[in-house]
Amino acid sequence: MDDTHTAAATRLAGGTPLTSAIDTSDAAAWTGLDLAVRELARARPSTLPDHAWATGRRFHWSWDAPLPTLNLKRREPDGPELAVALCHPDGRIREAALRHAARLPGPDLRPLLPLVAIRCADWAEPVREPARDLLRAALPGVGPDAIAVLAAVVLRTAARRRGEAARTVLEAALREGPVPTLEAVLVSRDRATRRLAHRIAVERRHLSPERSATAAATDPDVVIQDICADGAVAGVGPETGHEVLAPLLRSPYSRVRAAGVTALRRAGRPAEAEAYLSDRSALVRACARYVLRQYGIEAAPLYRALCAGGSMPSAAPLGLAECGAREDAALLWDLTSHPHPGVRAHAVAGLRVLEVTDVARLTPLLDDPAPGVVRETVTSLVPWAQRLSVPELRARLGTEHPRHVRVGAFRLLVAHGCPELREIAWSLIDDAEPKLRANSRAMLGS
Repeated sequence: MDDTHTAAATRLAGGTPLTSAIDTSDAAAWTGLDLAVRELARARPSTLPDHAWATGRRFHWSWDAPLPTLNLKRREPDGPELAVALCHPDGRIREAALRHAARLPGPDLRPLLPLVAIRCADWAEPVREPARDLLRAALPGVGPDAIAVLAAVVLRTAARRRGEAARTVLEAALREGPVPTLEAVLVSRDRATRRLAHRIAVERRHLSPERSATAAATDPDVVIQDICADGAVAGVGPETGHEVLAPLLRSPYSRVRAAGVTALRRAGRPAEAEAYLSDRSALVRACARYVLRQYGIEAAPLYRALCAGGSMPSAAPLGLAECGAREDAALLWDLTSHPHPGVRAHAVAGLRVLEVTDVARLTPLLDDPAPGVVRETVTSLVPWAQRLSVPELRARLGTEHPRHVRVGAFRLLVAHGCPELREIAWSLIDDAEPKLRANSRAMLGS
């Protein structure tokens, strides 16, 4: 158990108010507190407050067991006591704590709702059923300031065996609740909460196509990108304005740009897809070709024109290979000597896509000054490593060569599997280059 959670449970058991004992804005603090109280009860039971007020019942009856006793003490537990009791390992105390919590006015109950949410997944039915009823009744009154952390706790416990019921209650509250509550969870720090909130917001049509597009284009979470991109694209039509498609097409995330490019078809603007034929993402390039093809425009001639021009996007050679023919290999070979390293690297990759490999012509590119070119060349030559000269590869391991040349040469030597490979690896085991050092040691098993 994390010492932080143990310390929080100890403070709470000593009477420290809940808001001072733990970080109530952190969902992990609530689930950690629940476990820490149980550990504290087992390791140092005297630390916990006296739960004499708890009048729970027995769960497993037997004729030999005495009847449950009634506690005649009527002192109501304070906030810290009730929080500890909601986490207590004795189910009768947890059940009694829920009964007390149900009688609290809204402002007093609200701080305890994350623990009530945890109890919704309790193993004991007499605990989890009242907890679910209490959560269902209390959720409509939870304001925007508290809903985000409560939702995060619910989603954390939803993965437990009996935790799905609380998630169902939460989803219903977000679907039917007021807009400010939904807005609060849309900007939650918790990733799972934000995912759920965006899914429900799109279903409720709370997000306009413009806002969905902006969220998809800027949110770093891939699930939210997909949810919002789908929501934005669903609203695209011939009359769709620039404010919906522009954020998608400008996004730094390839899956979002791909959604935007595909939406150009629904918008009746296929000509704009041509600009994405040379996108750095293979997915976006494929979507651009699809949109053009739907309007009877073949992409291969467009790629050939790009590759024959003086200046070209660096990914154009690879795009040509993805939709071209083996006859285009001649153009790609010419581009392996292009002055722009990105073009050279994509030309080599394109030759690999076309399954055109000339070991003699590719080998000089192992000395290219651009790491990307060497990396693509090595990838293309690995299946043909047996045809390479071991002495020439060993010569490239010399410290006078750049790092990327040495690393590429060692990778090809490993693929070759030459008899002197272990000797080569031993010579590099203390090399100044970390990658060579690590690769050689991994190969030697040391």
